Amino acid sequence: MDYDPIKDYLGRFFNSSPFLQRTFFRLLDLFFLRAWHVKKELKAIFGKFDSKQTVRVLDAGTGFGQYSYFMARSFPSSQILAVDIKEDYLDTAKTFFSKEGLDDKTTFAFEDLTDLQTPGPFDVILSVDVMEHIEDDRAVFRNFEKVLQKGGYVIINTPSDLGGSDVQEDSDESFIGEHVRDGYNLDELKAKLNDAGLRTVLAKYTYGRYGSLAWRFLIKYPMKMLSSSKAFLLILPLYYIPVLPFGMVLNALDVRTENKQGTGVLVVASK
Repeated sequence: MDYDPIKDYLGRFFNSSPFLQRTFFRLLDLFFLRAWHVKKELKAIFGKFDSKQTVRVLDAGTGFGQYSYFMARSFPSSQILAVDIKEDYLDTAKTFFSKEGLDDKTTFAFEDLTDLQTPGPFDVILSVDVMEHIEDDRAVFRNFEKVLQKGGYVIINTPSDLGGSDVQEDSDESFIGEHVRDGYNLDELKAKLNDAGLRTVLAKYTYGRYGSLAWRFLIKYPMKMLSSSKAFLLILPLYYIPVLPFGMVLNALDVRTENKQGTGVLVVASK
């Protein structure tokens, strides 16, 4: 079963109106533990800049535009370039941001991160669950270093090699089909960033024992149900009535726990 087709199906359903798109982003932020960790680090990093300074952001692999939306609304000083190689995603996000009155703060553009053409410089580069899709990751990290302002920050969130792509026990098949690698060892990711000239400021595992359990109940099991039949979309609200409070507690515990290992990694690096 592949996660990505179900994700795209839900994306098409929710982007049919601005109200549903806003609802979709709120649900992504609520259900996906990675958003809890990423938003925590974004708040810390934006707090380092002068409130009157324009903070130039590269959302590298913006996808649905969830994090650009969060930054544009939460940080008035942000000026965001959101890039991706999926033009349908970009077109949908651009239309939505225009309707939300955020097109003066956010620009969308087609970019291949291995051949990044934007000259920058950027104060913040954000890459959430992107690097596991790119074979030539070293080229991407070199490009990040090239367009990053001196003293700027790079935030990388990605699956770890401890089961981050949820490879099934009885096969080599990943639950998430578009990944070119199962995940990163934390030391490996730090070393590759260092080789590109980026100094690690923070490195941690996410999705520890609490977060991994939350992932199964909040995301994996519902996705498996939807893959068997779209009709399960009608009963998902009933499923989440008892599960959601339990999952929220698990997500909160993961954010507050220093995980010695986990199925996700988050690294903040600087130049």
